[in-house]
Amino acid sequence: MAASFQERLKLRLMHWSFLVARPMTLGVRGIVLSADDEILLVRHGYLSGWHFPGGGVEVGETLVQSLTRELEEEARIVVEAPLILHGMFFNNRTSRRDHVAVYIVRNFRVLGERPPDWEIKEARFFSRSKLPEGTTRATRARLAEIFDSAPLSDRW
Repeated sequence: MAASFQERLKLRLMHWSFLVARPMTLGVRGIVLSADDEILLVRHGYLSGWHFPGGGVEVGETLVQSLTRELEEEARIVVEAPLILHGMFFNNRTSRRDHVAVYIVRNFRVLGERPPDWEIKEARFFSRSKLPEGTTRATRARLAEIFDSAPLSDRW
């Protein structure tokens, strides 16, 4: 049986109250690995260090849609096969309500070099043995989980 107008309104009001009382941010990152296990990292114009590409999930987007968009925007990467979820991480360094979904991307195509701008200063592949200075702790931790069988953490 269809919900009445009052029931739908009550449900909508409850949803809005949760958004105000319990706001949460959600982001995505992609661990893009070449056939030689080189790792794609980006250097932002507004944030120090080298990071996996990614960003915030927009209203109406799925996690996969968001990461697909971010990879193309930040590194001119087009995903060509399903993404593999590596894990969900609580990022309390950003806020007490931030979570990050991390996917492994092995099948992709590079559209070309991305020119630097205010958001992304550089996007490059690096050998695991030659990660650039400033590669973040969280980036190194995810790589250790994948390549060194380090225990999977629930913290970013």
